[in-house]
Amino acid sequence: MQPAELKNLTIAVVGAGYGGAAAAKALSLLGATVNVYEQASRIREVGAGIGLRPSTMDRFRQWGIVDAIQQVSSPSDYFEILTATADPIMKEPWPEIDTFGERTHLIHRGDFIEALLGVLPEGMVHLGHKLESVGDEGDKATLTFANGESVTADLVVGADGIKSVVRGQLFGGGRPVFSGEHAYRAVISVDDAHGMAVDDNLRMYLGRGTKVYFLPLRHRGQVSFDITALCPDSTWTPAVTKDDLLKTVEGFDERIVNITRGLDLDAVNCRAVYDIDPVDTWHSDSVVLVGDAAHSMLHHQGQGANSAILDAGALADALQEAGSVGEALALYQATRKPVTDELQRISRQGWTEDEINDVFPGQKPASQKPASPKPEA
Repeated sequence: MQPAELKNLTIAVVGAGYGGAAAAKALSLLGATVNVYEQASRIREVGAGIGLRPSTMDRFRQWGIVDAIQQVSSPSDYFEILTATADPIMKEPWPEIDTFGERTHLIHRGDFIEALLGVLPEGMVHLGHKLESVGDEGDKATLTFANGESVTADLVVGADGIKSVVRGQLFGGGRPVFSGEHAYRAVISVDDAHGMAVDDNLRMYLGRGTKVYFLPLRHRGQVSFDITALCPDSTWTPAVTKDDLLKTVEGFDERIVNITRGLDLDAVNCRAVYDIDPVDTWHSDSVVLVGDAAHSMLHHQGQGANSAILDAGALADALQEAGSVGEALALYQATRKPVTDELQRISRQGWTEDEINDVFPGQKPASQKPASPKPEA
């Protein structure tokens, strides 16, 4: 599309998470008029740490915001996989370093969201807007919110997560699928890490039916500590005791057991882990999905947030390259969907068949297929 056409474009982004904030930044740089509508009354990202891959950092550099991300993150050179008792299995540099000339950066989810929203113009993000309906009118779309407001835009970007209203009303499919596992996540002080925070690199410890992720956030003097364990309880936010957590790390290095024993349970984010099956269609001529709304995936490959950022970049690229909004959305899907379909597939390959049978005798959780574990960031 021509620069003049892009400047006349009105864009409404639903959701102010990673995908929504990144899409807003990328699309606003095209000159379009962008507004973001978020259902929460305040932005508060819970959870722990993630790794931003070199391709993601390269996008931030293209958008002129890499300094804002680097200020609240730590550069990392490699990831390491070890046994439950800390014997080495493998150690590899992060992929893409040579391709993009950037390093992977480890960052807290809350810092990441704050940094992304902090580079958006004041007044672009509108809180307290819970989407009730989206009407696709061909060359435009109208959003109606629970507060009584409605907005019509040339392009609606659905960045409203795994439970996406935009996806559910317009494109169907994508019901959350239980993975058969729980994730217990906490951020602890380096002082409470029992000497395990020795550098800025991710380590994953593998036990039977349990993986422990140890992701240093040394720029803030903390460590992101994540226990992922097979469990049949599909309750979205399960009730968990300290004994439950300790049971998952039986047989692990005593330092990991001691870290778990010392956790403040009130500060641990406990959730059942869900993803969605691949969605056939991500777009119409005026509405498009990005991030988890399009392709929510399990965390075993550490690619959820990275994929959302790359979606935003690909969408902006497509609008510049194509002749119309509709053509751009088709190009965007053709570019990104094969990549994220594969990431969804391999992210489900987190456990061996024997491990799954221990918890689900004679059957497999809907989203699990046996394979070797993969590093998460």
